[in-house]
Amino acid sequence: MMIPTLIRRIKISQTLYMGVLSIVVGLASAGGIWLFKWLIERVQEITFGQVSRWFYVLIPIVGGVLVGLINQYLIGSEKLHGTAAVMQSVALAGGRLRYQKGPIRAIAAVLSIGMGASVGPEDPSVQIGANLGSMLGQKARVSDERMRTLVAAGAASAIAAAFNAPIAGVFFALEIILGEIVGSSLSMILIAAVTSSVLTQAISGSQPAFQIPAYAFNSVWELPLYLGLGLLAGPVSALYVRLVYKMQDIYRGWQVPRWVKTGSAGLIVGLVGLFLPNIFGVGYETIGEILNVHDIALWMLFALMAAKLVLTPISIGGGFVGGVFAPALFIGATLGGGFGMIAALLLPGLQVNPAAFALVGMAAILAGAVHAPLTAAILLFEMTNDYRIILPLMFAVAVSLLISQRIQKDSIYMMGLARSGIRLDRGRDVEVMSAVTVGDAMHPATETLDEDLSAVEAADKLYQSRHHGLPVVDKDGWLVGILTQQDIERRTGDRVRDICTRDLETAFPDETLNIALERMSQRDVGRLPVVLRENPRKLIGVLRRADVIHAYNVALTRRTAQRHQEQAVRLDALTPARVEIINVRVEFGSASAGKQLSDIPFPRDCVIASLQRGSKVFIPRGATVIKPGDVLVVAAQGTARDAVIRLCQKFTDSEPE
Repeated sequence: MMIPTLIRRIKISQTLYMGVLSIVVGLASAGGIWLFKWLIERVQEITFGQVSRWFYVLIPIVGGVLVGLINQYLIGSEKLHGTAAVMQSVALAGGRLRYQKGPIRAIAAVLSIGMGASVGPEDPSVQIGANLGSMLGQKARVSDERMRTLVAAGAASAIAAAFNAPIAGVFFALEIILGEIVGSSLSMILIAAVTSSVLTQAISGSQPAFQIPAYAFNSVWELPLYLGLGLLAGPVSALYVRLVYKMQDIYRGWQVPRWVKTGSAGLIVGLVGLFLPNIFGVGYETIGEILNVHDIALWMLFALMAAKLVLTPISIGGGFVGGVFAPALFIGATLGGGFGMIAALLLPGLQVNPAAFALVGMAAILAGAVHAPLTAAILLFEMTNDYRIILPLMFAVAVSLLISQRIQKDSIYMMGLARSGIRLDRGRDVEVMSAVTVGDAMHPATETLDEDLSAVEAADKLYQSRHHGLPVVDKDGWLVGILTQQDIERRTGDRVRDICTRDLETAFPDETLNIALERMSQRDVGRLPVVLRENPRKLIGVLRRADVIHAYNVALTRRTAQRHQEQAVRLDALTPARVEIINVRVEFGSASAGKQLSDIPFPRDCVIASLQRGSKVFIPRGATVIKPGDVLVVAAQGTARDAVIRLCQKFTDSEPE
C-alpha cells in the first residue's frame, strides 16, 4: 500500500495519519458501493427486463443455483455472515477480516439481489466497507483499536453511500458495530461517512432515497394510533428475527449440495413472485409507491407483508447473500400503510394519512429487528428529508423496540452471535458474572414464613429447613420482610412480624449476578429476596451466596468455552484464506480418544492450535493424552479437515471411514 508508506515517511501525527486513512476508507467505500449498486441494476435489466412475466419463476432458480455454486466452491463454509461477522471480528479479532473473499461475496450478493432473491443490499454493502477498512488497517499495520475504528468507519461509509444517509451511517457504526460511543473513534467515523456521502452525492446526486409528499402531524389524537402501530410492529419484528434463524436451521439440516438448497429457495421465491412480483429484490419501488399514496389495495399490502416476512428468511436460510434492512423497511411500509388505511376508514374525522403510518412503520420494524432505535429513526429521516413526522416516528420506534425485546431478547445480529456462543456487551465480550442473571441462579421461593407465626415455631422451621434465613410473607402472600437466625437470637417480640427485618435489600430476576453480588456485599447479607420489578412485593425466589458460587462455576465453564471460541475466531482471522479453522469434539470410541497426541496420525496439513477440557484451555503437546469430550481447535488445509474429523469422531459400519 503506497499511501500508508508515504504517510509514514512524512512522519505526521497519528491523529492526522488516522484521519487520512479514514478519508481513504470513505472514498473507497463510496466507489465500491456505487459499483455494487450499478452491477445489481445491470443484472436486473438483463434478467427481469428482457423476459416475459411467465419466466419470472425461472430467474430466482438460476440465480440460486449460481449463488449456491459460488458458496460451495469459492466462499466455503462460514459460521457467521454479513454484519454479524463484522461485529464478531471487531469484538474478538481486533477488526481483522478475511477481506480476500470480499469480491466473491459481493458478486454472490449482486446475483442474489439482481436475480430476485428477497434480500437487501445493506449487509453486503457493510461487508464491502468493513473489508476495505480492515484491509487498509492490516496493510498499514495499525493497532487493534485503530483497526476496529477503520472497520467501523468502513461500515459507516457503506451505509452512508447505500442510503445517502451519512448520519445514520455513523449511528449504525456506533450502535451496532462498536456497540458504544467512543470519543477517539467518533471523529474518524464521521470523517469517513462524510467523505463517502460527498463522493456518492457527486456521482449520483443529493436527492433522498424516497421522494414523498408533505406530511403533517394533524392532532395529538393520532398518538394512540401510532402507539397501536408500535404495539403491532414489535411482535412482527420479533417474528421476523425468529423466522430468519428458523429457516437457517431447516436448511442446515437438509443434507444436499448447497446449490440445491439455494435453487430450492429460488423456486419458492419465483413461484410467489409470479403472483406478487413486487417481492423480488430490494423492493424500493414498491415502498416509494406506498409512501406516495398510490392506489394499492388493503389486501395487497398485507399479502406483500406476509410474503416478504416469509420469503426473506427462506432466501437467507437457503443461502442467498443479502441483508435484512431493506426487507424490514418493506415489511414496515406495508404494515404501516395497511394500518393507516384501516385507521382512515374507521376514524375519518382525524384525516389520517396512511402514507405517514407507512413511513413510521418502516422505522418501527427496523428498530425492532436490529435493536438500533437511533439508526432506524435517523435513517428514515435522511432517506425522506422530512423532519415533521419525527415525533410520532420516535414514539412508535420506542414502543416497537420495547415489545420486540420482551418477545425476542436478541436482535437479528446478536442472535447469530449468541447461537455461536458469543455474547457481546457494548461491542466487547461479557464478563463472567455479568453473563448470568439472577433469575438463572436463584432458588424459587418455595419456603416462606408467615408473619403471624410465633418466634419459637419460626426458629424450629428454620432449623428444619437448614437455612439461615427465610422470607416473611403476609396472609395474602406478599413479601414483608426476612427472618434470619440473628433476628431470632436478638428477638424483642413473640411473633415473626415483630422480629423480622423489614428494611429489605432485594434483587430483580433480570439483573446480572455481578450487580446482585455487589448489593449483598454492601449490606453484608447472605441472601436476597428476588421480586418482580413491576411489583416489588411479589416474591418469586431467593438468591443465596451458595447459589452465586454455583452460578459462578457454571459461568466460568461457559467463559472457558467462549474463550476457546475467541481463539478460534482470532486464528481464523490471521490464517490464509485457504486454511480452515474448525472446532472438533473428541468422541468416546474414536481413533484419537485415549491416545497421546504424538501417537495420533493427524495429517501433515493441520495444526492443533488449542484444547479445551472442562474449564481449562491449553496448548497440547506430544505427550498430552487426548480424552473423550476434549474440544480441539484445528487449522486444516484441503482434505486434512475431513481426516481430522474422522480421527476424532466415532463412525458406525454404515458410515464412511
